[in-house]
Amino acid sequence: MDRSQVALVRCDDYDPKAVYRALQRGIELLGGVERFAQPGERILLKPNVLVGDVPEKAVTTHPTVLAGCVRLFHQTGATLTFGDSPGPTGNARSLERAGLVEAATSVGATVAEFSHGSPLPSPGGQMGDSFPVAQGVHDADGVINLCKMKTHGLTRLTGAVKNLFGCIPGRRKALYHLQYPDVRDFSRMLVELALCIRPRLHIMDGIVAMEGNGPHGGDPRSMRVLILSTDPVAVDATFARLINMRPEYVPTTVIGAEVGLGQYRAEQIEYLGDPLEDFICRDFRVVRRPALQSGIIAQMPAPLRRMILPRPVIDEGNCVKCGACVEACPVAEKAVHFVKDRRDQPPVYAYERCIRCYCCQEVCPHRAIQRETPLLGKILGMG
Repeated sequence: MDRSQVALVRCDDYDPKAVYRALQRGIELLGGVERFAQPGERILLKPNVLVGDVPEKAVTTHPTVLAGCVRLFHQTGATLTFGDSPGPTGNARSLERAGLVEAATSVGATVAEFSHGSPLPSPGGQMGDSFPVAQGVHDADGVINLCKMKTHGLTRLTGAVKNLFGCIPGRRKALYHLQYPDVRDFSRMLVELALCIRPRLHIMDGIVAMEGNGPHGGDPRSMRVLILSTDPVAVDATFARLINMRPEYVPTTVIGAEVGLGQYRAEQIEYLGDPLEDFICRDFRVVRRPALQSGIIAQMPAPLRRMILPRPVIDEGNCVKCGACVEACPVAEKAVHFVKDRRDQPPVYAYERCIRCYCCQEVCPHRAIQRETPLLGKILGMG
């Protein structure tokens, strides 16, 4: 099998000219823009928006990365759209809050339809015959995946593969957390979705990444890199290597390789551009352990689970009692809830119902939810 090519390009900050030059260089290393778009085609750019936040917090794909891609691909004569289906604030509002609407429309792109969708056949088949994919994906001839370099409580990393989960409209995403509470099954679903959409190119914004309590409540960390490839598994594996993590700890990389989505082993990847070693950050804050499988968790006695398993916890000092976490919880009998529906106190968790999907943490707008491992769990290495 041919090796997957991954371009690494240094970019020190989000100066628009510097970002444009870095994107241009990276795409040229992979064959040029004409490889990925043709005159008259409709190309969808899919950034990571999550719940929408100011660019400085490193929650979203930075506006200058999106704008630079629009400018580059306009040269091919293609029509450019962009979109995502983020959290409870909705597509349009989140895109605006993240500065993406102004950045992209000012250089000629339009907002794609992501509020509703229809089935798109899945070639994977193990997790269903189709996915309910946003109309903007159906309308496009090709997709460019603009993911963000961030940590994640469930899958360890948010990267190229997981970013495509935003192609499923609105609250339908919560149903997948319920249907696949085991992280390996959930990751297989993400891989099959990626096989279904098959973006032509993946570009990871790692100029400023997020470490720690990602994908929303973490801290910005300068990494000064853009990662580009046609192989999403190789992109995520490269991200893992840059932060001193074994790619095997990210379940989508192993499953993605198993089903032919991409390659993650070092000998299977050809690096282009700047040296990998130039970007390695050994003290990047991330959990460097395999993701826990819920199937194993379910076999534990309930008291033992509560004593050892990592869990989301609310920092009452930061909580403003907005209820975003309660609304986002996919469990029918909410795992996080207001006691007697009173909003004068922060919500509380019923951990026996919590499936550890961390949807609550993702949507919390005030960084009030952290991932915590009980003392016994730390002793047993369950963090």
